[in-house]
Amino acid sequence: MDPIIRTTSLTRTFTRHGQTVEAVRGLDLTIEAGELVAFLGPNGAGKSTTLKMLTTLLAPTSGTAEVAGHDVVREPRAVRRALGYVGQGNAAAHQQRGRDEVVSQARAHGLSRREAAARADELLEAFGLAEHARRPVSTLSGGQRRRLDVAIGLVHRPPLMFLDEPSTGLDPQNRVNLQEQVVRLHRELGTTVVLTTHYLEEADAIADRVVVVDHGTVIADDTAARLKSGLGDLVSLRLASPADAARAAERAARLEGASVEVARDRVDVRVAHGRDLAPGLVTDLAAAGTPAVGIEVHGATLDDVFLHLTGRSLRETQTTTATSTPSTDGAAA
Repeated sequence: MDPIIRTTSLTRTFTRHGQTVEAVRGLDLTIEAGELVAFLGPNGAGKSTTLKMLTTLLAPTSGTAEVAGHDVVREPRAVRRALGYVGQGNAAAHQQRGRDEVVSQARAHGLSRREAAARADELLEAFGLAEHARRPVSTLSGGQRRRLDVAIGLVHRPPLMFLDEPSTGLDPQNRVNLQEQVVRLHRELGTTVVLTTHYLEEADAIADRVVVVDHGTVIADDTAARLKSGLGDLVSLRLASPADAARAAERAARLEGASVEVARDRVDVRVAHGRDLAPGLVTDLAAAGTPAVGIEVHGATLDDVFLHLTGRSLRETQTTTATSTPSTDGAAA
């Protein structure tokens, strides 16, 4: 089967204050049918701009993109029929009743009145919204609104679903609930899911594959487990004195592939399989006369991976980096 998404040298530029800004720079990406892929990156990385091009909401400046076998520029209507899209804002009108919104969307996709009503009831039941079907959207909780958005995106049974930061602003309980719904959608229906997120735990928990984007290009692409294992564990040692720490750092540096940092009486060692190597390292330091007085071992997180790749923490970059204008809409996405 052909990939459900394929981009080649996909690029999008904007003009800001007379200067050209590259939001997406020559992006090459292939996603197979049935995958659940998370896009990670700070605001300004190009995630949302990429999604807008793949969903025909924004034309590429150069390069090509195919979705479900259709070119996003030459065949935009065919692309739209093949996908569902849940953006960062709420899709349903606040004063409309939830069920009416789903029925209206189904009718817009060509379903008969009877088919639209049946499809709306099916989706509302599947997403735990049946008892709230006749309430105005404005009275629903944040989690209920986001589930309604996903239901609307699925009304025409698309093989591909885009979710742009779907759980932003939700409390932890509603976030977990929405994640469970997304996983069920993927596993039970076989829907290909591509989501952008700032929540590292979300990507780690549900995605089959994590694509890290920064400055408009892909800088890592693998499973979360392999990305983390490739970075290694962090072994933090506390020594009796700065002098002992300096000597301990010299011995720790002998470990193959180890990265060592010293801060006063503390030595941080980043090394593959650090959890397994830590006991031997402690024994070696004690035998050398520089015993550790404290030790902690932490497995790598996706934020550690991002910090290693870019020199900055993803968590520290979650504030908006630029304000969009009509001529630069999406440049900070």
